[in-house]
Amino acid sequence: MNYICGAFSKPYPLIFILFAGPAYFETGSLILSTMSKATKIFKFGGASIKDADAIKNVASILKAYAEHKILIVVSAMGKTTNALEKVVDAYVNQSEDLLQHFETVKQSHFAIIEQLFPQGHEIFTSVSDTFVEIDWMIEEDPQDEYDYIYDQIVSIGEMVSSKIIAAYLSDQGLGTSWLDARDVIQTDNTYRDGKVDWAQTSKNADRVLPVKLADNDFVLTQGFIGGTSENFTTTLGREGSDYSAAIFSYVLDAESMSIWKDVPGILTGDPRLFDNVTKIDRLTYMEAIEMTYYGAKVIHPKTIKPIQNKSIPLYVKSFIDPEGEGTLISGDGEVSYPPVVVVERDQALLHISTRDFSFVAEHHLGALFALFDKYRIKVNMMQNMAISFSVCVTNIPRRIKGLLEELDASFNVRMDEGLELITVRHYKEEVVKTLLEGKMVLFEERIRNTIQLVVKDVPVMKRKVEEKA
Repeated sequence: MNYICGAFSKPYPLIFILFAGPAYFETGSLILSTMSKATKIFKFGGASIKDADAIKNVASILKAYAEHKILIVVSAMGKTTNALEKVVDAYVNQSEDLLQHFETVKQSHFAIIEQLFPQGHEIFTSVSDTFVEIDWMIEEDPQDEYDYIYDQIVSIGEMVSSKIIAAYLSDQGLGTSWLDARDVIQTDNTYRDGKVDWAQTSKNADRVLPVKLADNDFVLTQGFIGGTSENFTTTLGREGSDYSAAIFSYVLDAESMSIWKDVPGILTGDPRLFDNVTKIDRLTYMEAIEMTYYGAKVIHPKTIKPIQNKSIPLYVKSFIDPEGEGTLISGDGEVSYPPVVVVERDQALLHISTRDFSFVAEHHLGALFALFDKYRIKVNMMQNMAISFSVCVTNIPRRIKGLLEELDASFNVRMDEGLELITVRHYKEEVVKTLLEGKMVLFEERIRNTIQLVVKDVPVMKRKVEEKA
């Protein structure tokens, strides 16, 4: 890995280090002036910035907060991450359609830019230069590991969207400073799932953020990405922009954090799957942690703990109805909840047994979980029996393949695919019965007020009607 610029290796600008240092260490006036106005953290996901009209809507929302200090975290636009994943796969596999996939990504962004800016605006050059970082990489044959390549290419989606939106906000009179998130968030070298170095990230924040916020009411940065000590780019896990916002909230002791979604708040189920879902007005931190742990997609699972540690309230609000109250997540209290349903698709059930029919003992489990960790397999449910161990995992084929190859050396393995994991918090039997219509239960677990069911679709059997003679 010998890339030396852009997303691949990004030395910090020397001029910033020379001039930021003295200002930061003066009598504290800079920090005091910055912190006199508490900072809010706003996160806008891909759906909220998917096209030119959506970006204009974000600007209109922010105009209502023009008197506040706000650090804005943005994702890639629309389905850009999916599109860049196609670029990654085409590059790794050296597919003939590599350049076609890359061109599609570029053209979709320039189409948006043309609707927001006049010809000749500097953003055209800035975005072109950012895409060049992918050009440089794909000119060479792939030599690095897939996850490293993934992070260097896919992270460009956030880099481009953040530059476009920062430029547009500034043109609309909302003075906005662009911040490279990698200057603050430092992780280890676990590509596609970077582990945050909280001590170093806090030091970086103390060095960088007071200067940025002192000079600007709005600072705009990227979600999803961080950087290593060697200045390579990492990502924080799929849909990790929420987590980025929580990291910035923590290091800034933010007044509040808001996630802007296309739903009115946190709902009792996915409205794409269920009718008659309702909004939950308030959640405790612990309930939110439980929901995200079980797969609720409204918030990234790692988001809650950093803000809970500093008692920072989190609002989930609608960018479609900005005046709506949304959902508040805050400290513990007496809150009652309706049944909340979470459905995880693309699940696999692994049935693992020892080859010699010995009991599945602690040393076997230790070896199994070492492999789950090695291949970063998410374990959603498990059950240990005398001579077998069953586990429900998220089916990511590239990772599962490596796991199965290693398991084959010591274990017999049978895998069921194409399954769903249904989790119901605060369940009621009539709700569970409705959810299981047309389903066969392969695996079930009940813990206090939570039920989890691994199911597959089956045809509903109906009694034949006898024909009269």
